[in-house]
Amino acid sequence: MDACSILKNSKTIAVVGISDKPERDSGRIALFLKEKGYDVVGVHPNLKDVFGIKVYQSLKDIPHKIDLVDIFLSSDKVNLIVDDIIAIKPKYCWFQLGVINNEAASKLIENEIPTIQNKCVAIEYRFC
Repeated sequence: MDACSILKNSKTIAVVGISDKPERDSGRIALFLKEKGYDVVGVHPNLKDVFGIKVYQSLKDIPHKIDLVDIFLSSDKVNLIVDDIIAIKPKYCWFQLGVINNEAASKLIENEIPTIQNKCVAIEYRFC
């Protein structure tokens, strides 16, 4: 599945690794997605709210269905949340620019969760 199809078929997005630091892309892109009309929530163990976006401690804590899990973690940390992603069964998973983990991506794809690696949601959105 291509990036545009994923973005057009997603309404709810969980941004894993969201940050309240203005210099970090994760918070800015979460806000960008919210401004574009998506229902955005964050996932971070120590935050409750980022720029008006509700933040949960883990994917499993989100009380509603998620279409797209957008990951802003270092590549080596993605394996730590793969089982949670599979447990919540989103339609899609997206590893942000610079995030590459073939083992995790393969496991998600094997569980019928189409996955994109190493692309920026905000950049791809502009081409759709």
